[in-house]
Amino acid sequence: MVRAVVLLTAGISVLLTAFAWPSVRSSVHDVPIAVAGPGTAVEQVSTALGRRLPGGFEITEVADTAAAERLIRDREVYGAIDVSSGTPQVIMATAAGTAVAQTLQSIATGLSQAQAPGTRTAVAVRDLVALPADDPRGAGLAAGALPLVMGGLLAALLLTRLVRGTARRVTGALASAITGGLAAAAILQFWLGSLNGVYWANSGAVALTIAATSLSILGLESLLGVAGFGLGAVAMMLIGNPLSGAATAPEMLPGWSGVLGQLLPPGAGGQLLRSTAFFDGHGVTHSVIVLVTWLTLGVVLCLAGGLRARRATTVAADLPRTAASPASPTRPRPGDVVPSESETPLSLR
Repeated sequence: MVRAVVLLTAGISVLLTAFAWPSVRSSVHDVPIAVAGPGTAVEQVSTALGRRLPGGFEITEVADTAAAERLIRDREVYGAIDVSSGTPQVIMATAAGTAVAQTLQSIATGLSQAQAPGTRTAVAVRDLVALPADDPRGAGLAAGALPLVMGGLLAALLLTRLVRGTARRVTGALASAITGGLAAAAILQFWLGSLNGVYWANSGAVALTIAATSLSILGLESLLGVAGFGLGAVAMMLIGNPLSGAATAPEMLPGWSGVLGQLLPPGAGGQLLRSTAFFDGHGVTHSVIVLVTWLTLGVVLCLAGGLRARRATTVAADLPRTAASPASPTRPRPGDVVPSESETPLSLR
């Protein structure tokens, strides 16, 4: 009983830390944005941003509005402060992350208040890539990260329990990823209205995420057994999902955790789905590389585990039998004295 209580307490503590720490410690740091305008004006804006949020932004200087908009659509920056026309305006993309968009909105308010008394005018805010009207807060996309991880985990669990054979398991994982991607994208796009873009591209992004998750866990289980399944589940659920940045943005997570999250399937899958749904597929390279790497690693581990199991079976079949066969009676040779039954010890009769 004491061991059970200690283990449960430790488990609750780990779960709370994994899910609460990234949210509580989330802040703006090194968020990429653009500042458009003449060199002097850009320097003034950069200095003001440094005073307002030290270390909050990674600024890219561009010449005009068109260049700033191009960077936003290509997913190289989250937004821009445009002073190229003399009147400052803030350009944001809520589809890239509502938390960053709210920060840019507050910067617009600060720029309005910083103007000289008597000449204050509200700084214009323009949403270049907006979220759908049916889900203006992006709640569906943020909440969809956990079900995708659970889908991959559940697929791996069922396949390890119900299916035998490496080829069948890999085929089952790929098939469930495709059908799961089609279903999840349909729910998010056609029912909840949380996604824009091409349905087939969105379903492909979801399917690739589920396949990378399930196959990597399957591979670890095939090679390490139950311990491998637990290791994969912990990596995806307790590390990958909280550090995915789906609810905020990877750059807003504390320290190095945002970078780590983008190297795992939940984070890479969330960014890939945003790109296909709202940015015409721009900025997908990193996410696709990460997901394909995990998928390939999972297949390789499955093959390695299958080969090891087959080799172990072959070796066991080739081992000589250890059980001794009954000894055949020895015939007496000429000259041997054969005791009569009366002379045979009672214990040998």
